[in-house]
Amino acid sequence: MAVAEEVKLFRSWSSPFGLRVVWALKLKGIEYDEELEDLSNKSPLLLQYNPVYKKIPVLVHNGKPICESLLIIEYLEETWKQTPLLPEDPHQRALARFWAKFGDEKVFETMRFGILLKQGKEQEEAIVSTIENLKYLEEELKGKKFFGGETIGLVDIALGWLAYHFNVVEEIIGVKLMIEQQTFPLLVAWMQEFSNIPTIQESWPPRDKLFDRFAGFRKAALGEEHTPK
Repeated sequence: MAVAEEVKLFRSWSSPFGLRVVWALKLKGIEYDEELEDLSNKSPLLLQYNPVYKKIPVLVHNGKPICESLLIIEYLEETWKQTPLLPEDPHQRALARFWAKFGDEKVFETMRFGILLKQGKEQEEAIVSTIENLKYLEEELKGKKFFGGETIGLVDIALGWLAYHFNVVEEIIGVKLMIEQQTFPLLVAWMQEFSNIPTIQESWPPRDKLFDRFAGFRKAALGEEHTPK
């Protein structure tokens, strides 16, 4: 990377969306500075760089902000050509974007708003829906080590939170959900392969701290009092 280039990432320590940008930056060997945001007291710079959504992550490259994690990764891909995260073939690139979006809209959103923040019938329905959506991911992994083939790509980074955050949610709600060897052998193998990569492993947030944060979200949503571990 040219010396004159300045790259800064605004994110929160616990967000899987910011974490996926960290992975992309590190996999591509891009030097960057980091600003960890307190989302209950957002910095003036964050509000300046993302005045529309006022959310993280935000990447600032030479003073120009890019918002939304998947768009940031696409920007990195187009700007820094080393360690490609998207295939060259246009159809395969479109498929990668499709599955990355599927992971956000059909798996993560259901996990967060349906499983973590609900209980009773609503939670049960969300679990059933998540199982059905995970079946699509299991099918997509057939014959492949990663979603992108033999190397990590956009879809792996987009779904990487499954290898860590999902288990934390299971512990919080006290229910062993569904990503097990007998049910989803390919997903389990992928999670292990993904987690074993040093760049990924060294970036996970502290588990106890993440547990407390997510447990606090759940108790607040259910109107309960939260006592940290």
